[in-house]
Amino acid sequence: MSTESSSESKDPRDDFGFGARWTALGTYLPGLGLIKGGRRPLIGTIVLSVFAVIVLSTVITWFANPGALVAIGFNLTYLRILMVALPVVGLAWVALIVATYLDLKPRHLTNPGRALGAVLVGVLCLTIAAPMAVGGRYAFDQARVLERVFGNSDTATQANLDARDPWKTKPRVNILLLGGDAGSDRTGTRTDSLMVASVDTKTGDTVLIGLPRNTARIPFPENSPLHKYYPNGFYNGNADDQEYFVNSIYDNVPQSVPADILGPTSNLGADALKLGVGEALGIPIDYYLLIELDAFPRVINALGGITVNINTWVAKGGQTDAGIPPDGWLRPGPNQHLNGWDALWFARGRYGADDFQRMDRQRCVIQAAVSQANVANLLSRYEDIARQTVGTILTDIPHDMLPAFADLSTRIQKGKTRSIVFKHGVDGFYSPNPNYAMVRERVAQAISDTAAGKPGATPTPEAAPSWRPTRPSAAATPSATGASNRTAADTMDEGAASWAPTPQPGATSTAPAADDLKAVCAYKPEEAAQALANPPAGAR
Repeated sequence: MSTESSSESKDPRDDFGFGARWTALGTYLPGLGLIKGGRRPLIGTIVLSVFAVIVLSTVITWFANPGALVAIGFNLTYLRILMVALPVVGLAWVALIVATYLDLKPRHLTNPGRALGAVLVGVLCLTIAAPMAVGGRYAFDQARVLERVFGNSDTATQANLDARDPWKTKPRVNILLLGGDAGSDRTGTRTDSLMVASVDTKTGDTVLIGLPRNTARIPFPENSPLHKYYPNGFYNGNADDQEYFVNSIYDNVPQSVPADILGPTSNLGADALKLGVGEALGIPIDYYLLIELDAFPRVINALGGITVNINTWVAKGGQTDAGIPPDGWLRPGPNQHLNGWDALWFARGRYGADDFQRMDRQRCVIQAAVSQANVANLLSRYEDIARQTVGTILTDIPHDMLPAFADLSTRIQKGKTRSIVFKHGVDGFYSPNPNYAMVRERVAQAISDTAAGKPGATPTPEAAPSWRPTRPSAAATPSATGASNRTAADTMDEGAASWAPTPQPGATSTAPAADDLKAVCAYKPEEAAQALANPPAGAR
């Protein structure tokens, strides 16, 4: 009899620590606690098996194809399911924790023991319920972003890709990146920052192409309706007229042509820019993305700032022509972490600098934002990012294409980035009267070199290729009117392989190679030291 009593007193289930440990284990390995408790082992086994399958499938998918998991966050159907499912699963999980503890708690508890048990269960429930609630909120926020930013744009320059497998017949996707400089001192929006990101859809290797904002005579395809209005390109006979620079197309073309000239569209200015810039560069522009620069600091702050290398003093404010000094300066140095306001001036600072230095810095801002937009950073700041994005970004990328772009973004972060900036008076480029045949040749060479795995290779007269379009209708030289002979079908890709330059064997080219963006944006100690030794007035 005494032996039985002794055995009963040593039953581990009478030990509070035993129940607490297995309740905790059962919280993070759901079902394990029920199996250990012995009252509901079948339910515990089913729950644990389902949990193991989900975790194992997720891990395998993450290593095999991480983009597939990221793409879920850009699928409206999945997001709407998650909005409801995550809170429901959270409640069910909390109920499981409580049931596990009730199965495992000691049979005889003192009042302090009951209080301690309640605290333990409360804390364990919180560690599950809080992430599930946050996940449901993130799903709601993300769905709202997709609907408001990516769901309301009609475009007359539709890429017409199959969202289920858009890159199958699309070796490159070309996106026009615009910075809109609207403000109280001007009407409308001037796209003072203009770049094209040409991305290899298989490798993620990217070529960034920058045109100066004062580029004149932007051509339109001959069989585009815009060619009738601008047969000599976007030009009125005066190459110095700012109302006919490339940064004025977005605002001025819609005021000069019928609203339906290209067909149904919610942003004629963006469509005109896509056609004109694509014709100038010799590549089809598939999509555009515009961010208003007055919102840029808020978006950068939402990301937690960006880190860049600064090799010379960069002014914050000021007007060179008016003799108005800057409010401050960004100091040269490596790995400078900039908040949104300073990042804006790093990208836009003009005092004592020209547009081309500014374009170089803008490339580095894009590189920094892309490289630092990792999953952990985005998740930790997601609500703020979502809040700042709505209403500040315009694009014609449809939301059903976003899973494919999310998958592509993981390759972009791992790929190489090259860049070309066309600068007035450099390498034969002149902003008032550009040689667009030369522009297309340089773009073609940069894309081909990157695709061939030769980024940065400097061509020699003996080995470097010259270029021709793969489609016979796409001529590489401008017509007598200043516009090219490429057709609208060449400019507006219809979903087949993108218009792409191909090397012509035995021919030569003297077009300079694209820059390695990593090298362009690297810290240059000698340059920075010289700048520090000769600071501008007022800098410290």
